[in-house]
Amino acid sequence: MPPMLGLTAKSLKKHPSLIPLYFCLGVGATAVVGYMTRCALKNPDVSWNLKTNPEPWQKYENKRYQFLDPVGARGWKEPPRLKSIWD
Repeated sequence: MPPMLGLTAKSLKKHPSLIPLYFCLGVGATAVVGYMTRCALKNPDVSWNLKTNPEPWQKYENKRYQFLDPVGARGWKEPPRLKSIWD
């Protein structure tokens, strides 16, 4: 059974419009693998070594979490709320 068109270098030369598609798929797959790797290595909920660090979230027990609060930021004023859509 011959391979599908566009999957070999010979048939890709006949269909050059498939090259951007393969490029976008490659970039997307690389981004997904990179993001999954980052989440697996940097997330405090993930523990790879259960013998020395069985509960890694305990390291963050006394740390302060800081969330983005644009309303409390310098110079930011909350826009006025309308009473109805007709005002």
